[in-house]
Amino acid sequence: MTDLAVRPARVWPKPPRIVLHAFLVIVSLGWIFPIAWAIYNSFRDYSYTAQNGYVSFGGFTIKNYLNAWTQGDFGIHFWNSLVITAPAVIVTLFLACCVGFVLSRFSFRFNLSLLAIFLAANLLPPQSLLIPVYRMFRSTELPFWLSDSGSLLNSPIGVILMNIAFQLGFCTFVLSNYMKTIPNEIYESARVDGASVTRQFFQLTLPLCRPPLAALATLQVTWVYNEFFWAVVLIQRGDKLPITSSLGNLQGQFFTDYNLLSAGSVLVMLPVLIIFFALQKQFVSGLTLGATKG
Repeated sequence: MTDLAVRPARVWPKPPRIVLHAFLVIVSLGWIFPIAWAIYNSFRDYSYTAQNGYVSFGGFTIKNYLNAWTQGDFGIHFWNSLVITAPAVIVTLFLACCVGFVLSRFSFRFNLSLLAIFLAANLLPPQSLLIPVYRMFRSTELPFWLSDSGSLLNSPIGVILMNIAFQLGFCTFVLSNYMKTIPNEIYESARVDGASVTRQFFQLTLPLCRPPLAALATLQVTWVYNEFFWAVVLIQRGDKLPITSSLGNLQGQFFTDYNLLSAGSVLVMLPVLIIFFALQKQFVSGLTLGATKG
């Protein structure tokens, strides 16, 4: 007599887990719907939607993207955003690595106080510094080859400095906490081999900090690229404003073509999406650092 194979009973998920999954699906759809709706309407003609309504199907065209690029002067504004974003992110991460290395590897009297000073910059609202920063930047003289106005106003350097000042504290906090998790035995072995502090920083610490650096780089590019407040305050010339100001050029005086505005919004968010998907693996691994032990 042979034993019949017993088919295992089907295990159904628990009710709380079903509720959690349903909640996550609803939240995900709530986040995706506005973006999907903007992309959908960016390929539709304004006259068609004006006649048939936005809840309709048809009137597809790619002219909105061509008109948005030319009408919003996206070419020059994309370049302005690149000039501001790339140096701000690179300098911020490098300085944060330097400060984080000192705070995590050297014990001195004002160690925690120095970290608190860097974090305090993130607690200040930018609006409270508007008038003093504007006056200080207006009175600061620069060579003509750095600024046409002779000061930090109407110069990308001013916006870069403000982004570095406000983002440095957060990056320092994250990197210093990660560097503290690096085993001290690695540095002891490096010192035995005669490695200097500079060599320990560049050849040992920085390669081990690639996951958090990739995660911070993605966040910093998003924040600096989308920054609008300081750009409008410190730059009065329209040809030097970043890409976030281009959407204002797509709004008419008496009416707004929302299909054209949707196309411009899609163009603006494309660089951030490309960077996110390029660094997605490193970004996720950087966010999950320290979640498990061993």
